[in-house]
Amino acid sequence: MIFRQLFDTESSTYTYLIGDPLSRQAVLIDPVLEQVERDLRRVSELGLKLTHVLDTHVHADHVTASGVLRERTGCEVVGGDGGAPCANRHVKHGDTLRVGALSFQVLATPGHTDDSVSYLLGDRVFTGDALLVRSNGRTDFQNGNAGQLHDSITRVLFALPDDTLVFPGHDYQGHTATSIAEEKQHNPRLAGKSREDFIQVMENLRLPNPKKIHLAVPANRECGRLPSTPPSP
Repeated sequence: MIFRQLFDTESSTYTYLIGDPLSRQAVLIDPVLEQVERDLRRVSELGLKLTHVLDTHVHADHVTASGVLRERTGCEVVGGDGGAPCANRHVKHGDTLRVGALSFQVLATPGHTDDSVSYLLGDRVFTGDALLVRSNGRTDFQNGNAGQLHDSITRVLFALPDDTLVFPGHDYQGHTATSIAEEKQHNPRLAGKSREDFIQVMENLRLPNPKKIHLAVPANRECGRLPSTPPSP
């Protein structure tokens, strides 16, 4: 398997490039609009063909590159059930997505948003904003639900083998990955805490809205299509 973890400094978003060395087919998970040229260059340098873009959810802090990448490469855009209507395919829990010889299993992990999914590939899982390194995504907009997120993490993600590697959608402290065992033991919002404890913490975070939320959410429901700029007078 060909694997690269890429980073957008403005939004602290991780994008993952994963390729099958035999078929040369490749997927990008959670690409960022401003990084289209970087990502296409890396695909080309590695001799890959981009066949799929996977969004873990409709993002609020950056604009997805899925639509532009589809226009440029003809790739298929995949999102969670109830996510962006513009996606070519909407997946639900238990679905399988094949990219060459690679087989991604879809895990429904709502709670951060109602359309959030994670993608399991062998010994690693790409969790978007559901489970982060020693943290988790917020639940105070886009039909977020703290109890639902707790269930997604503890009943779905924590049911995976302990040595499963967790690759998050964001990190703000320089961490690149974690494991299911680490998060069970050391995540301060989950380890030794009840579901009620978790809900109370999430309902009292009092975080400011992401700077781009009013632009990003409607754009991402259109696969990253930005509002048209009005003509000059």
